[in-house]
Amino acid sequence: MVKRCDWAVASPTMQRYHDEEWGRPEHDQQKLFALLCLETYQAGLSWQTVLNKRAAFTQDFYEFDLQRVAAMTPADVDQLLQDTRIIRNRRKLEATINNAQVILNWPEGNFETWLWHFVGGQPIRHHFTQTSEIPGTTDLAQHISREMKKRGLKFVGPTTVYSFLQAAGLINDHLMSCDWAPENQIKKG
Repeated sequence: MVKRCDWAVASPTMQRYHDEEWGRPEHDQQKLFALLCLETYQAGLSWQTVLNKRAAFTQDFYEFDLQRVAAMTPADVDQLLQDTRIIRNRRKLEATINNAQVILNWPEGNFETWLWHFVGGQPIRHHFTQTSEIPGTTDLAQHISREMKKRGLKFVGPTTVYSFLQAAGLINDHLMSCDWAPENQIKKG
């Protein structure tokens, strides 16, 4: 029987997300952008809700293609507000477009390189044994949040940034008992 982090057993969708995506180091700028966007939509809602709407977000935001999202207009936002398949929050929709524009013109040249430098290019491994030990944010997430805001990103508060760092694998918060913890991924045979 597979042992997963407690939060991942709520549904098959959550299990797949946990098993196949969450906490896996991501270096592709477009995929990092997609994760950041989804985390901004999650604020105030459950992650299950976001996962249920992810396919619609992916379609509406052109597979999270940075160039295409950055070129979206206020008329596009008005159209998105009519799509019942997504989370329809004007400020978050506008933030998605803004964030694509900012990432495309990242002052340090590349968002992915900039982001990963905060962890020295290697995931930070926490050794939590219970979900209750996992913090809502950390000093690192607060620092990255401030730096993101300075560069013009929106909806990147410390809690959102911490969730993003977890999702993108910069911080590995898989519980130590979880089969997906790095130390449990040793190939057998």
